Amino acid sequence: MSDPTGGPPDDPFGAMPFLGDIMRALSGKDPLNWDAARQFAVLGATGGTAQANVDPLVRTRYEELARIVALHVVDVTGADTAVIDPVVMTRAEWADATLEDYRPLFTTLATALTSTGPEPDGAATDPLAQMMSGLSQMMVPAMLGMTIGSMVGALAQRIFGVHDLPIPRQRRHIALVPSNIDEFAAEHGLEPDEMRLWVLAHEIAGHLVFNQTALREPLAQLITRHVGGFQPDPAAISDQLGRLEMDTSDPLASIAEAFSDPTLLLGAVESQPQRELRPSLDAAVAMVIGFTDWVVDAVAVRVIGGSALTIADAVRQRRDQTWPDDVFVERLLGIRIGSQQVARGKAFVQGVVDRVGDDGLGIFLGPTTSLATASEIDAPGLWLARITGE
Repeated sequence: MSDPTGGPPDDPFGAMPFLGDIMRALSGKDPLNWDAARQFAVLGATGGTAQANVDPLVRTRYEELARIVALHVVDVTGADTAVIDPVVMTRAEWADATLEDYRPLFTTLATALTSTGPEPDGAATDPLAQMMSGLSQMMVPAMLGMTIGSMVGALAQRIFGVHDLPIPRQRRHIALVPSNIDEFAAEHGLEPDEMRLWVLAHEIAGHLVFNQTALREPLAQLITRHVGGFQPDPAAISDQLGRLEMDTSDPLASIAEAFSDPTLLLGAVESQPQRELRPSLDAAVAMVIGFTDWVVDAVAVRVIGGSALTIADAVRQRRDQTWPDDVFVERLLGIRIGSQQVARGKAFVQGVVDRVGDDGLGIFLGPTTSLATASEIDAPGLWLARITGE
């Protein structure tokens, strides 16, 4: 292989010496570059601007409203207690806490995506292919850090709390982002305290679900199986790098641009086990969303009145919109929460309530509860028969 720079013919870095520096900069032992993840998460959450701490008066107001909502959640669900002191956070704090809470999950994902697979054809004898394969192995942890950090940062810009996504966390608490809640209320002409009450109802309902080991642990296992099921294609990143039109004045920017489309890391690595897992994961997510939304609707009417429907419609319209980070949540984590999933889950919960009555909603939180299976989510009677043994 000719080398215009005069380097040894078998040295793949002879033609592009800067790649050696990049590879050394990106090297590390972890399958995910956590420094990159944190930097991109905070940057995405704040837009690079400083954020003031949450006003103590806002913190106190949320605590007062939470006590009101908790009483109604207990009454609607039959739960023993739902009294929670909510934690209020800035966007940057939420992003940092989310990275830490999901660290085991993201580590499992990164480990799967960086595992060694079969080499591309000819890689064993082609020096350039060897270099590209090595570079891709160096790039993936950093790119995963950027991808995951960007996802979390984008979510922090619009998330209300920790239960917007039906994904169990290491810490079971309620954490709210008041700036996002108030901005949403202002954008839709909603009364701020009414919006806060609605969000608190959603967060407390979600907390009740994930306080049930029989619901939390199986869902966490399904998500972990999904993120651990990726089968990386070593040729995918090498091929992308091979097609680079390199700007030698800023080679790192050229590489970053090439990887700006995260589907490079996603589309080529979905596995058959993940596809087979999809019905079970969809059913579990639909059930959790359905229960949470049903409780929110019931509680919000009590504490807000006629505005509850307006708020619910505004929130669910936003949920149906396609956001840039949705592709990460769905493709990386396997979580689908579009209108079809929401309707499916609410129909399931309503089917159970129709059979047991409103007072029987506590069956979702009882000692015999479990996640609905793929066959049960569209046939609530089957789930109810299994749970009650009747």
